[in-house]
Amino acid sequence: MPASPSISNVPEFSVSEISQAVKRTLEGTFERVRVRGEISGFKRAASGHLYLALKDENAVLDGVCWRGTAGRLAIQPEDGMEVIASGRITSYPGRSKYQIVIEALELAGQGALLKLLEERRRKLAEEGLFDEARKRPLPFLPGVIGVVTSPSGAVIRDILHRLADRFPRRVLVWPVLVQGEGAAAQVAAAIRGFNALPEAGEVPRPDLLIVARGGGSLEDLWSFNEEVVVRAAADSEIPLISAVGHETDTTLIDFAADRRAPTPTAAAEMAVPVRRELLLQVSDLDRRLLAAANRLMDERRTQVEGLGRGLVDPRRLLEELTQRLDERVERLRAAWTRLLKDGQAQVARLQAALPHPRQLLTVKREQLAAAAGRLETLQPRLLSERRGEVESLGRVLESISYKNVLQRGYAVVRGPEGAITSAAAVQPGQALRLEFADGTAAATGGSANPENPQKPKPAAKPRKAGPAKDDPQGSLL
Repeated sequence: MPASPSISNVPEFSVSEISQAVKRTLEGTFERVRVRGEISGFKRAASGHLYLALKDENAVLDGVCWRGTAGRLAIQPEDGMEVIASGRITSYPGRSKYQIVIEALELAGQGALLKLLEERRRKLAEEGLFDEARKRPLPFLPGVIGVVTSPSGAVIRDILHRLADRFPRRVLVWPVLVQGEGAAAQVAAAIRGFNALPEAGEVPRPDLLIVARGGGSLEDLWSFNEEVVVRAAADSEIPLISAVGHETDTTLIDFAADRRAPTPTAAAEMAVPVRRELLLQVSDLDRRLLAAANRLMDERRTQVEGLGRGLVDPRRLLEELTQRLDERVERLRAAWTRLLKDGQAQVARLQAALPHPRQLLTVKREQLAAAAGRLETLQPRLLSERRGEVESLGRVLESISYKNVLQRGYAVVRGPEGAITSAAAVQPGQALRLEFADGTAAATGGSANPENPQKPKPAAKPRKAGPAKDDPQGSLL
């Protein structure tokens, strides 16, 4: 027989009922807690929620930070960071786990802060954000100074008072929180905002920036150790002075700034020179310049006077030159007279050596008469020789003229376009002109071959002997 079910007075619960009971117990018992531990397994989900675990040497507690709270955390969690998490304990029934819902996060103790600070400093230094080559020189006398600080603290009053004492300048204040949640983001936004101002805009772009805050603990100054602030300071195109805390305080923005001031008052002293000292310096330089100019003039005057003593008296020098000129004039006159007399004597000698023109004419007339006599002797002979040459050339020309051929009974046939040399060139009815030895006569062309008028009769070959028997005229060729 099957065993009968046991009867018990213990009530039955469903899994969900147990989970909800545990959840109510945990949340009722641990309504708000602060848990200290080391962060492990940190990750940021795509939804923006943060998941991590807090551990010590004996236990592990899971933690979650919802997206709306994660953006307001004072510090960004990292693995190995020792922190104090504030929140409430609850359970996650889906996995039978309990966890802390984190609402605030802070570093646990100054030792943890210093460790994080050193690790962050080393990381940013390796990126080159603290290199000296990135630092820009401060302007000697900025026209506009931008100050990033709290508008209600003593820092801005100290800066304005010190600037007024040294050299009044125009100051633009960008009000920010200098500690607590959101302070780092506001400081970084202020630095980038000043850099984004146009140079010729309605609000003038500062020539120099001062990021200032009074003294405080390491936790109070922690906003100026955040990466967002350090990177904004390193990226600033406007020269920047860091004046955070007192002289013994050091923050990471000090390494990224172009200059570090031990106090906000010292930052104002770095920003501008002392106007009174500049006026005294200008006055001293003016006095020294005037003294140097007077000294230079005295030296030049003494030098000129010394050189003047070595020079000859101009009047005496002029008198000597005038006397020398008079001597040169007298010598020039004597030389000119002597030159003129020598020229006249030379002309007389040449005149005596030249023959008289009438004598020259007589000689030339005799030479011309002799030449004319020789020409009269040669002229008949030359004319006879030239006449013989012309007559010889005429006979040669006459022998080759076609007129002689016409004397032997030949004729020249001419058409409208000139001489015709073949029967084939004569067209029926064509007007012709026949040239004979004693004149010309007109003629009309006929068919050269009546039986075949289209085919011209071949021309007769020329003969070496007299004219043909059947042709009483003969051939020109």
